[in-house]
Amino acid sequence: MSRLKFGIFMPPFNSPASQNATSSLQRNVETIKLLDELGYDEAWVGEHHSAGTEIIAEPIQFITYVGALTKHIKLGPGVVSIPYHNPLWVADRIILADHLLRGRVMLGLGPGSLPTDAAMIGLEPSQLRPALEHDTGVVLDLIRGDKPVTVTTDRYKLVGARCQLAPYSDPCFEVAVAAATSPAGARLAGRYGLGMLSIGALITGELDLLNRHWDVVEEEAAKYGQVADRRRWRLVAWIHLAETKQKAIENVRYGLDAFVEYTQKTLALPTIRARGATFEERVQFYLDSNNAVIGTPDEAVAFLKRLDEQSGGFGCFLQVANDWADWDATKKSYELFARHVIPHFQPSQARLLGSEAWAQSRHSELDAANAAAIQAWTDKFKK
Repeated sequence: MSRLKFGIFMPPFNSPASQNATSSLQRNVETIKLLDELGYDEAWVGEHHSAGTEIIAEPIQFITYVGALTKHIKLGPGVVSIPYHNPLWVADRIILADHLLRGRVMLGLGPGSLPTDAAMIGLEPSQLRPALEHDTGVVLDLIRGDKPVTVTTDRYKLVGARCQLAPYSDPCFEVAVAAATSPAGARLAGRYGLGMLSIGALITGELDLLNRHWDVVEEEAAKYGQVADRRRWRLVAWIHLAETKQKAIENVRYGLDAFVEYTQKTLALPTIRARGATFEERVQFYLDSNNAVIGTPDEAVAFLKRLDEQSGGFGCFLQVANDWADWDATKKSYELFARHVIPHFQPSQARLLGSEAWAQSRHSELDAANAAAIQAWTDKFKK
């Protein structure tokens, strides 16, 4: 059995916007520290600049800070909005983070999901995906450092550019590209042999789109002589767990309405817009979808097994970090997932259960023999 990896995708959704931003950021930090302690594998942190809820503007700076407070978990910007930046500075910053975190860095690339971000720097939504398609190769050339990079676009100019540091990771840290509903990310993942973060397809519940995206990855990989590796494919969905389904539903009464209002009235991103006007309608929207579990660990296990079958296999599952429930219930959800869901998809559980079954099969025999041996030794030394 191959080891499925687990982590979170943290935009972060700190809704509502009226709450204390400093404490929200601290809660984001504490979330990743908790996941590190619970044995999660990775955390991806988004870049956003507007709309009041997704408040981490520089994810590489953020993960470098969090990296100093954690020991094992891998961290990556998920994603750097490439059209907003000069590729040289993106490459330089992630290489620096790779050194500071001693190889625990990943790099996620994407077009930028909030049109309000792009509007503030004069970019139209129609410019973003073509910019990502062009600049991904530029960023990779700069990171790899095989030759100086000279390129001119309408957004920047590089003249013999090079990164003065080589990556700490050997041969390099993992690079993944975001795939939402368009095939743009899948095309790049296949062309350059990158990992893929399937954000939009699963969040919208369009499971057929997952397979179409992977078909594109394989087609592009074959065309450019790359390897399409499902172990580098990450799927993203909504999870909140409690000991009972009813308790999980009551937990999300805390913050689900605020989040849905954000998707319906503030966030100009149709791909994650939730439906419903009341709490009951909104919960039902997620319960009826293919993209969420609000329930028990057993339901999460069944969901992931179904997802594995429907997708044809993937390498990592990421929960969307959010404020649907209060902090205590959210921490409990992550703990329940780590204790009772993750083991079903990793080799150790089968060995543990096998060892338990073997011990039970010999229990009567060995229990009697051990009791007899203890009694015989005790009798030998009786006065």
